Amino acid sequence: MKKFLFFAAASFAALAVNVNASAQTNLQMFYDLGRGYATTTFEGFYADNWGDTFFFIDHYYANSADRAGTSAAAAGVPASSAFNGSYFEIERNLNFWKDSNLADLSLHVEYDGATWGAGVACVGVNYFMHSDDFKNIYNVAVMYDYHIARGSASVPVKFTGVWGMQDIFGIEGLRFSGFIDIWGNDCSFDTDGDFINDKDTKLSILSEPQIWYNVGHLFGVDNLHVGGEVELSLNFAGMVGFNVLPCIGTKWIF
Repeated sequence: MKKFLFFAAASFAALAVNVNASAQTNLQMFYDLGRGYATTTFEGFYADNWGDTFFFIDHYYANSADRAGTSAAAAGVPASSAFNGSYFEIERNLNFWKDSNLADLSLHVEYDGATWGAGVACVGVNYFMHSDDFKNIYNVAVMYDYHIARGSASVPVKFTGVWGMQDIFGIEGLRFSGFIDIWGNDCSFDTDGDFINDKDTKLSILSEPQIWYNVGHLFGVDNLHVGGEVELSLNFAGMVGFNVLPCIGTKWIF
């Protein structure tokens, strides 16, 4: 689903645990049930002796209303285009002390960018937690957040929580995962449609809980998953207040 500016990626740790491996690449396709948008997400996670790297690239596809309006143009593409912009993040966790008592704590650096000119750099720390069997993982990061075009917000801090729970309810192949982002974000919104910003906010929240079922294991294609997510947001992506956006999707793990 759409992750727009300031999205925090689904956990590199969740991806790794999901396949019990040190690397994974997957492709997700989503359809927004309310707004009629389609999105593809390409993700990769790669671990090494010095930590791990995670990235994703979102491609957004315009609906019929976008093609007749200004949303696509604002994203840097022609209004008549079926393509409605891209957003990406690349993250690196640095850990040179894996054999110490602080093995679960890493340094975290991140860059977020998009076709509409967004650019955000983050630096902080990341802490990883897990159950004994690694089926349930939890990840917490606290970062200094700097918007390259606008500078620091009044509260230049971003908090990210990530979770992944495998075989929930005792059902093999059923996974509940997602993230929550909370960050300082100085924004103004037009709440009454008169093209005058009349509401200022200092905080944004974005969460995307996902549920996936490995339907492919029923017929010998373990790569295939079906499911969906719900985007829960507060003062995010031009939408003031609290919003709920459900979607359905498929995922292929390479």
